[in-house]
Amino acid sequence: MTEIVGKEAPPAVADGGTGRGTDGGTDGKRTYNDWAQNDTLEDYSLRYAPKSFRRWTPYVVATTALGGIAYLADFAIGGSIAVSNGFSSALVAILTAAVVIFLTGIPISYYSAKYSIDMDLLTRGAGFGYLGSTLTSVIYASFTFIFFALEGSIMAQALELGLHIPLAVGYLICSVIILPLVVYGMTALSKMQVWTQPVWLVLMVAPFVSIAVQEPGKFSEFTHFAGNSPTGSGISMLGVGAGAGVALSLIAQIGEQVDYLRFMPDKTPENGRKWWGAVLSAGPGWVVLGAAKQIGGAFLAFYIAGSVGLGKANEPIQQYVSGFRTFAAPVALGLATFFVILSQIKINSTNAYSGSLSWSNFFSRLTHRHPGRVVYIFLNVGIALALMEGGVFGFLNTVLGFYSNVAIAWIGAVVADLVVNKPLKLSPSYIEFKRAHLHNFNPVGFGSMLIASAVSIAAYFNAFGAYGKAYSPFIALFLAMVLSPLFAVLTKGKYYIARVDDLEEPLLGPDGLPSAVTLTCTVCATDFERPDVAGCPFHSGAICSLCCSLEKDCHDSCKTGPVALAMPTVRSAD
Repeated sequence: MTEIVGKEAPPAVADGGTGRGTDGGTDGKRTYNDWAQNDTLEDYSLRYAPKSFRRWTPYVVATTALGGIAYLADFAIGGSIAVSNGFSSALVAILTAAVVIFLTGIPISYYSAKYSIDMDLLTRGAGFGYLGSTLTSVIYASFTFIFFALEGSIMAQALELGLHIPLAVGYLICSVIILPLVVYGMTALSKMQVWTQPVWLVLMVAPFVSIAVQEPGKFSEFTHFAGNSPTGSGISMLGVGAGAGVALSLIAQIGEQVDYLRFMPDKTPENGRKWWGAVLSAGPGWVVLGAAKQIGGAFLAFYIAGSVGLGKANEPIQQYVSGFRTFAAPVALGLATFFVILSQIKINSTNAYSGSLSWSNFFSRLTHRHPGRVVYIFLNVGIALALMEGGVFGFLNTVLGFYSNVAIAWIGAVVADLVVNKPLKLSPSYIEFKRAHLHNFNPVGFGSMLIASAVSIAAYFNAFGAYGKAYSPFIALFLAMVLSPLFAVLTKGKYYIARVDDLEEPLLGPDGLPSAVTLTCTVCATDFERPDVAGCPFHSGAICSLCCSLEKDCHDSCKTGPVALAMPTVRSAD
């Protein structure tokens, strides 16, 4: 794949985009430092991904997105669920969570790929408002550093067992090794994920094939695995709910998938089938492989429990050492160590990348500064390192069970807007993400998420008994899906759009797709494609979405006049 290099930007000063830079000039235009103005490093972290940058094929985008699900936490999660709840409850819990994640992932993937925006920008326009989505940025960022810490812990366990490196040192190595890959964003990650994917797939399935050939009876024995479950290997409704709650913590993974899907080319009659195939496989389709890995982790936990004990049966390094011994005993430890390191590099590069996008969005709104996405890579990795050193892996089920309540309330509110509110015309037909056109808070999504989260967290802490605790994530999902359209009706949708788009240049081109016509931002004097630009009365001209976000002197003066309550629609080719 040809490397894509960003366009030139105006001369930079190291002001982080805080205001108008001088750089010896007299035009008073805002300038950005080298990290923020380099599109290859920045990867449009706060913007619409323009056509000029989206030159990858659907196959490359999908492969890159799917490369990010090489994580081994699925094996640890599946093993942990099976050890705690037994085979039958674990299987039903994993499959139930997978169905929920798949169905909620379809509309999110579609709208992100269609409008070329990431999860944060999608959330803004899907019922949360400009500042309302700030909280979801933290929720999403916490997903990336929690799972970075879990995956890094798994990698450190491999370094300890395979290379005798102490865990504390291993945690540091696992963090630092990711940084060079993530700095260059999609340009570097796409190459790494594409080239390593075949090797990873072969190594992942090899132990299962070997066991199936040599010890086929183990699979039937697995169905009787009871683990530590007080109800044995049979189905327990409490066990199903508790296990599904842990598995549902992965629902926010769709955010990492769409961080890549936003680079999909425009859907046209010529590429329609490939476009849909890539969106569905790399979007909601990640959970098909994810659920298979969880079931695989549950099986391997059963397979090695007799030799390593239930306490270590959910550690992927232990699972794969035993698995590789079935066909490559002399090199099993080395092969397992290599596989774990490869897997963790593939996923933690995605965790660090997605975290940098989310933190960029969060801090740009609060501080009106943007030093560049690269800065926030170090923040995200630093938090994850602190969690690793604190032993987060030992609290796997507790951490993920609690987190799933908040994550699913957020995702549920977004999905409700996309699949209920929009078809019923309770919200605009398109996704508006620019500050210039949004209210700061929209009670439809933001309010739904807060209420659903609060009730489900109360349930998680036993406010509604044992079953309420076990099924608290489902309470969050149900409330968010019901409250969003209810609030949309009560508010008559007036908190979606603060003012209509008033630029003369249309958003869509003659082909019905987002216009590639460029307009010059009056603040930074750089050209941007039409979907990333708004009209700015304060600056008397067009303004790009990032300069609009960083502007702190206008006090949203463009939205102080009468607001048109009728929600505009933007039609585009499906």
